[in-house]
Amino acid sequence: MTKTAAFEAETELGRKRRARRMGRILAETHPDAHCELDFRTPLELAVATILSAQATDKKVNEVTPKVFAQYPTAADYAAADRGELEVTLKPTGFFRNKTDSVIKLGQQLVERFDGEVPSNMADLVSLPGIGRKTANVILGNAFDVPGITVDTHFQRLVGRWRWTAETDPVKIEHAIGGLFDKRDWTMLSHRVIFHGRRVCHARKPACGACTLAKLCPSYGTGPTDPVQAAKLLKGPRAAQLAEAVGVDPSVVPQQALAADVP
Repeated sequence: MTKTAAFEAETELGRKRRARRMGRILAETHPDAHCELDFRTPLELAVATILSAQATDKKVNEVTPKVFAQYPTAADYAAADRGELEVTLKPTGFFRNKTDSVIKLGQQLVERFDGEVPSNMADLVSLPGIGRKTANVILGNAFDVPGITVDTHFQRLVGRWRWTAETDPVKIEHAIGGLFDKRDWTMLSHRVIFHGRRVCHARKPACGACTLAKLCPSYGTGPTDPVQAAKLLKGPRAAQLAEAVGVDPSVVPQQALAADVP
């Protein structure tokens, strides 16, 4: 049986076992995986996540120190001068919509939750600018409540890996949740997203330099030559990622180590 045929014939139990094995490899591959948005409080994370729409985490992290210093409480956002806040948020893109969401978020938190960010899904998704994906980010990282964050990277990778055939984010969340223990959901999300940003890129994944190659049904979507693939790795640990698959880390371009991860 060919590798492709084996994946085609994979049972539900087989897929679960393969997914968990891949999850363990991801933990070894990305020991530094974490939420890449800087924050200290649930409110800061909620605002940062709203600002991250159509913007890189790096750009958001450049803007939020000023935002957090100027608006430390929900009441401060509720009473913010729209024009001033728009100027501050402009570098993140879509700043008018984001300003509107952040001001309304502050107002709702003051009116309904005594200025505090709630710690449950139902209340979070009832707030302006917060959908299920954002709520899972807040729950998992600010409150230690396990959650699966289905962003574009996560959705792309679990599809490539054939962990699920679902395409709706909520259905993906539930399908992947059924493959892993609940306690692992938050860190699994971070590791999958890290892998998507650093290795398994949308247009040209680094297949030949991927620690998951033997377990991936989509192996070959990108270059399979290890040296060529290693040149596609990104992030401060790109050299270690190359080394993990037996590639001379010196082939990783210096600019890749400082490259922004989307």
